[in-house]
Amino acid sequence: MRAASLAIAVASACCFGFSGPMARYLGAAGLTPMEAVWVRMAGAGLLLVVALVIVRPKALRIPRDRLLFVAAYALIAVAAVQGLFFFVITRLPVGVALLLEYTAPVLVVVWVRFVRGLRLARSAYLGAVVAVAGLAVVVEVWDGIRLDALGLMAGLVAAACCAGYFLMNDAFSDDDMDPLGLIAWGMTGAAVALLPLSRPWNIDWAAFGRTATVGGHTLPVLGAALWLILVATVAAYITGVIAVRRLSAAVGATVATLEVIAGAVIAWFLLGERLGGAQIVGGAVVLAGALLAQSAAARPKTDPAILLTPEASTVR
Repeated sequence: MRAASLAIAVASACCFGFSGPMARYLGAAGLTPMEAVWVRMAGAGLLLVVALVIVRPKALRIPRDRLLFVAAYALIAVAAVQGLFFFVITRLPVGVALLLEYTAPVLVVVWVRFVRGLRLARSAYLGAVVAVAGLAVVVEVWDGIRLDALGLMAGLVAAACCAGYFLMNDAFSDDDMDPLGLIAWGMTGAAVALLPLSRPWNIDWAAFGRTATVGGHTLPVLGAALWLILVATVAAYITGVIAVRRLSAAVGATVATLEVIAGAVIAWFLLGERLGGAQIVGGAVVLAGALLAQSAAARPKTDPAILLTPEASTVR
């Protein structure tokens, strides 16, 4: 059971890892980053809503007392994370932006300990810190670093929203609403919220009938968009929610840092981007942090309050 849960979390990180490379192909086709984000959110939301209407309509029902939660999930856990990241990279180097966003595991364990008042195994804290340190090496945060007050503040808010994604996934039960319904409405709501920023009416839709070349590799733009929607969004979010609910927010958030490593490896294969020594060493450190964190869920405790699990969480 534990191994299966960890495998689901790793699968989610790998699926998310396709986001950057596939978005690069859309960018090469002429779409702006925000337009690519909107295509991703709108496509995933539409696909999930239509699929659930056909095979599982009850999943789309939102209890009245959960309306605000679903709206907050769409705005904070999805739209804000996506929109803020692309704002931050206009003011800070991409490596710094990634590092800021992926301080989320540290924020999650701090929230769980001091707000929820739940004790975690020491390996959960250590794993989160080690994973973030590894990411600093992977993105070579020291290279071309510059500070911008607004960018730094937006990056920290993006990290808080990313932490909110994990905490909110752990803060509802199947009795509240179907997880698939939450994801479907989250994607759809995010697409609506991002309309003023993405302005999809300006998208060159004819680009989806062409091919795009990145790093000497050519793909159909429509194929890249579908992979971004189906794998890097739908599959990634579904497995991500399942993983958090099985492993807890603290452990799930730390394991999710493997997304950056997966993205680097995928870019190596698909885009021809070479992996340097820093990426390899940093990746090993991130992996060590993720393994440390998941070991917190591996050791049985006599006091159920020692370790946060989906069953132990009192916030529902």
